[in-house]
Amino acid sequence: MGASSSTDNKESPEKREIESLAASTGALPLLQRSFSKLADSQTNTVSFQSFKQSFCLSYNTTTPEGNQKIPDSFPRLLEQLGSSLVDLFFVPEKGGGLSWVEFAKGYVKCCGRMSASMSFNTLLRVFHVTSKNAGLSSKLEFESDESDCKINGSISTTELLMFLWLCWTMSWDGRSTKSSDGELFLPDISHLVLSALVSCTESGDSLDVWDSADVFGLELELPIGKFLTWAVTTIPSITECLGHFCNSRLQHSLSVEDGSGPSKSTGGDDDSASKTSENVLLTCGRAWAISLACKNTINEEILSSCFPGNTDETNEHLLYRSKYHGKGMNRLWSNVQGYHAPVLVMVSAISAEDYEGSSTEKKWVIGAILQQGFENKDTFYGSSGTLFSISPVFHAFSSSGKEKNFVYSHLHPSGRVYDANPKPVGIGFGGTQGNERIFMDEDFSKITIRHHAVDKTYQPGSLFPNQGYLQAEALVLDVEAWALGGKKAKDVQEAYKKREELFTDQRRKIDLKTFTNWEDSPEKMMMDMMGNPNAPSARKEERGK
Repeated sequence: MGASSSTDNKESPEKREIESLAASTGALPLLQRSFSKLADSQTNTVSFQSFKQSFCLSYNTTTPEGNQKIPDSFPRLLEQLGSSLVDLFFVPEKGGGLSWVEFAKGYVKCCGRMSASMSFNTLLRVFHVTSKNAGLSSKLEFESDESDCKINGSISTTELLMFLWLCWTMSWDGRSTKSSDGELFLPDISHLVLSALVSCTESGDSLDVWDSADVFGLELELPIGKFLTWAVTTIPSITECLGHFCNSRLQHSLSVEDGSGPSKSTGGDDDSASKTSENVLLTCGRAWAISLACKNTINEEILSSCFPGNTDETNEHLLYRSKYHGKGMNRLWSNVQGYHAPVLVMVSAISAEDYEGSSTEKKWVIGAILQQGFENKDTFYGSSGTLFSISPVFHAFSSSGKEKNFVYSHLHPSGRVYDANPKPVGIGFGGTQGNERIFMDEDFSKITIRHHAVDKTYQPGSLFPNQGYLQAEALVLDVEAWALGGKKAKDVQEAYKKREELFTDQRRKIDLKTFTNWEDSPEKMMMDMMGNPNAPSARKEERGK
């Protein structure tokens, strides 16, 4: 285990305190193994320059999703990220090495447990210092070196895009397990950028969000105070990228024979990432945005969709897609039945007037997370949930705590009987029965969106641009359901499906023994009674003779 070489008793309390703080993050064993691997056996310190080198990123190619344009300064930003982070948090001794205490202290300052505001301050400071070292101008001003200091200034549209991509890169490096030969995939995050612009700028309400390329060319300035408010409420989990990146770099150092060589960047399967983005509604960028809005175990499952190179099977979490399995409640139910774990539902739609006469396709995507999966009920159910406006502008609407009408999903009863007051058949979220905030009919052909005033279950906000107060109806283009419960929940569903198939096969089998004596069968007797009421008594008389 790594430890400081000093025998000064005054250092012991500091050492115990730092180790306790590092242990609270769960990274103490990793830090100890990494320090032991990197430390010089003579001085028991880690070479500062060697340590900086292990944090450097080097990508041969950078591939954006779609037609996005990568700012010319972004590669320089990546080159300076690792060294800037180490210089900012790790303090070497006079001899140019890192003692165990400084090694652990630097990690705690960067990735230790802290409040949300301090975490965002730390992340923005990393971006600010990295930008300066890359020769870029920055309008951010920190009043002190403390992690909870006040930040003044603003951030431009281009800086916002690079900041989000920098955070994605740290998450990509920290989570991807397959080498991509030095290739970096950058997802389409225009929905996140537009969300910040709409929420933080004075001209946000007048932006044409349907043309993101036009918006990015405006170079608007976002006041840092408003930006932080938006970030804390919309993407609270983005600060975790620092911890993932540091853990990845330390873990990688354990697999390198010596700590002096440059570390090779790792990434996911680029082709797989591109394929996932093109084929489904849940693109890498959208999955990442949804994961950033969640602060629970679901976050990890959604992230596995961001980095498809982690698995050998593309879209293995996809339970249902209307383009594959067909539209309608029955088709959905046959694919989600038996899955009793969190599910992400996504719906792509377009308003009828835009579909008929608009030259610009104004498609929008919304989503919802169901904590316990689907149930066939004629009442609302669920203990928690979240609604999402995903594209073209991203927003998350968590539970308000006032009501519990999280989800409604009802199929026609199998044995149809007359019902004077039939329950709606379809899927709904929020509001009340017959007046849901979101309702999709049983054929998945039409979706109805109502103003948030009808809903006390979820937080208020528009689900698509220019929603207005009136009820809006749109044509459903595609529906997806994604499994977020991990392998165990999927195995339970597979076992359930096998049992159902077995029962179905058994019910289909005909027992021929019941038809061996037709003359004595109840069916023959009933038919005789219908044709000749006196036939049964005549048959009895014949048998009595």
